[in-house]
Amino acid sequence: MKKYLSILSDMEQKINDGQYRPGQKLPSVRGAAKLYGCSTATIVRAYAELEKRHAIYPISQSGYYVVEKTGQKFDDKESEPIDFSSPSPDSSVFPYMDFRHCLIKAIDTYKHQLFTTKSLDKLRHTLVSHLESGQVFAKAESIVVTSGVQQALELLAKMPFPNGKSVILVEQPTYDIYLRFLEEEGLPVCGIPRTAAGLDLEMLEEKFKGGEIKFFYTMSRFHNPLGTSLSAEQRKAVAKLAGKYDVYVVEDDYMADLGEERGFDPIYAYDRTSHVVYLKSFSKIIFPGLRLGVAVLPEQLLETFRRYRRYADTSLLSQAALDVYIKNGMYERHKRKIRDQYAARIRALNEALLKFSDPELIEASRVDSGFYLQLKLPQKVNLERLTKRLAARDVIVVPGKSFYLSDYRDKEKFLRLSVSRARPERIEEGVKAIVEEVRRETKLPY
Repeated sequence: MKKYLSILSDMEQKINDGQYRPGQKLPSVRGAAKLYGCSTATIVRAYAELEKRHAIYPISQSGYYVVEKTGQKFDDKESEPIDFSSPSPDSSVFPYMDFRHCLIKAIDTYKHQLFTTKSLDKLRHTLVSHLESGQVFAKAESIVVTSGVQQALELLAKMPFPNGKSVILVEQPTYDIYLRFLEEEGLPVCGIPRTAAGLDLEMLEEKFKGGEIKFFYTMSRFHNPLGTSLSAEQRKAVAKLAGKYDVYVVEDDYMADLGEERGFDPIYAYDRTSHVVYLKSFSKIIFPGLRLGVAVLPEQLLETFRRYRRYADTSLLSQAALDVYIKNGMYERHKRKIRDQYAARIRALNEALLKFSDPELIEASRVDSGFYLQLKLPQKVNLERLTKRLAARDVIVVPGKSFYLSDYRDKEKFLRLSVSRARPERIEEGVKAIVEEVRRETKLPY
């Protein structure tokens, strides 16, 4: 069993047994690493998984805490914190009954295959048509089902690429857990600025041309933490530059199913030289605990990827259930349902910002779909103090510092807001509190 899985199991057991009580702070990442005799990257991964399973939650500049059980602390919705921090989908919209039916159906349909150690070939063939609806045309042989997108990202970072290059280029800001993994592993990595307007293509070409770039990691849509998407022109340009300079692109399309935009073609759709790896997650649609992701790989990467993967550690039962869920149309119906819910919450967030915010004080990224949005703040704002003041008002936010490489110089001051677990009726109240506290901060001495 992988180290992080044994740590995850031990922590879950301690939470269930009451050794870690609801509301109790868990050991710090470094403290837990010392306790378990492992790297901090392993603890970060275990804590991220516990957060996805709604067992713990983070408080910026403080640590991780055990989630209160329903009814233990909050007697009504009005007394709950306004949570703008969570990267996990709202558990209240999970399709429990539908997926329970699919699990039972999967056991009956695939009972013989479930006793093997091979991946489920039928799911990969089902995924061929599923991905085609998103303009990702791939053969079943090019599709690898992984234990979440995180596993694929880690393997790609460690394995050699045919171009013989070693540096990983990442957007700044970008996915914080991946940044910590790259730094903890000591892998060569450098950054390129990404703003709400996208990428500077001239700068990207310079990086590709002379930076010994192995691959460029990007989120083409619903970027975490910006919430924005690259324009069609930029997506086409990234694919073209990749082929021109023999640089691979790892496109993390983790929230592909949550957008209202029709006809969005990922970078993969413009790839003419087999330089794009396409990644998709199913945790934002069904359950985070499902731990299923998909990697579509160019032929020249497949053998190495499988060799570094060593063995399939994804649940065959989960794969079988997902196969049934997609085939019977439940996935598509549920996708439309939650897409509309999150879009409504984003609209509520935009309306509240329009109502309370001063554009000269706070600059919000223009986002209509997904569930992230960036609030850029004046440089004089003390983010740590702001976060603590908001927490005291039961408004939980995530400051932007962790979304940068540790040595990256041009960090902007911002908050990442997520509406995934923010109750629609309280979004306005939360935004008002944020604006008030930012105004208060700008009047305080630096």
